[in-house]
Amino acid sequence: MLVLFISAIFLDFFIVILLLTKKQKSLTDKLLALFIASIGMQLLGYYLKQAGYWEQYPHLTGITAPVVLFHGPFLYLYCLYSLRPDRALRRIDYLHFTPGVAAYLYMTRFFFFYSAEEKRLIDSGEISDFDLFSQFLLIAILISGLSYSIASYRLTIKHRHVSEEYFSFSEGVSLRWLRYCILSIGMVFLTAAVVIFLRDSLDLRFPFDPEYIFYTIIIGFIFLVGYFGIKQEHLFINYPRTNSAMSDGRRPTAKYKHSGIDEEKADQLFESLIRLMEEEQPFLEPRLTLAELAGMLRVSANNLSQIINQKAKVNFYDFVNNYRVDHFIKSAGKNKRYNLLALALESGFNSKSSFNQIFRKHKGQTPSEFLSLQKTNID
Repeated sequence: MLVLFISAIFLDFFIVILLLTKKQKSLTDKLLALFIASIGMQLLGYYLKQAGYWEQYPHLTGITAPVVLFHGPFLYLYCLYSLRPDRALRRIDYLHFTPGVAAYLYMTRFFFFYSAEEKRLIDSGEISDFDLFSQFLLIAILISGLSYSIASYRLTIKHRHVSEEYFSFSEGVSLRWLRYCILSIGMVFLTAAVVIFLRDSLDLRFPFDPEYIFYTIIIGFIFLVGYFGIKQEHLFINYPRTNSAMSDGRRPTAKYKHSGIDEEKADQLFESLIRLMEEEQPFLEPRLTLAELAGMLRVSANNLSQIINQKAKVNFYDFVNNYRVDHFIKSAGKNKRYNLLALALESGFNSKSSFNQIFRKHKGQTPSEFLSLQKTNID
């Protein structure tokens, strides 16, 4: 079991290094790195205890105990700023770390003014100086972990609506992997709450150390992050992010009231947009973003989103993919011996699965069914 702990710890800090050595680190990269690092510190602390280092070096006792209070805030802020354009934390965000900082401040007396022997006795329960604090810390950890897991999961639900306002593709921008990770972390705290209730309230004694359950889930979480880090497009590699993400996960129409674009100017910009789409066909770029298209028109991304939403009555994702679908249909009509996937890729789609999904959404049929029916009508 200790070998598994060592593997997870090394993988944990390797992921942190990958995130922190990216050339163009975003705020979310730093927050995710700190979140993963806090998990690694918790694993390291438990490993040192199980390997007997606390007994050998008593001054290591409890150094990672309050670090669990930082898991939730880092996870929540990572999810929050995945939906925000900010490049720095707001002052109010630092309040999330108050419980963890307060716990460490309270423990300074333990860290600096207790002898090695006194620390050993406190850890074994022979001295009760910190018993009440330990109970409060445990309750705070459970409340923090469960609350932030729920809040973080709710934030990821908003991501789909926001991403469709700013990306013309879905590959690489999904936060489904993060939901799995959040569920794993939530499961740790939920399991801990159940175990503590059974042990302390019902006086149930387990034939094994129940902490192994928590840490097994945590180890699984680390390997989960490593797995999705390889599959997820811009988790560990540099990928240019748009700066136009919403500040609170709401659709852009909530901010259009103060955009400063009148009806006449909006009509002109929309005509320019249609002309650009038809003449230069930027939709043929598979990874087209709202920020890039706005740059071609020399308008802000928020204003362009407003124009698309109000004039075309769709979001950016559907607006661009509608052009791709039409381009595919025209190409298929000109090429009698067509290969569906080849034409789809030439029309700006990223993959066969996304092409089929988008085509069915726009036309109500699969590409093969639509083209067969079209051919029948012509004949």
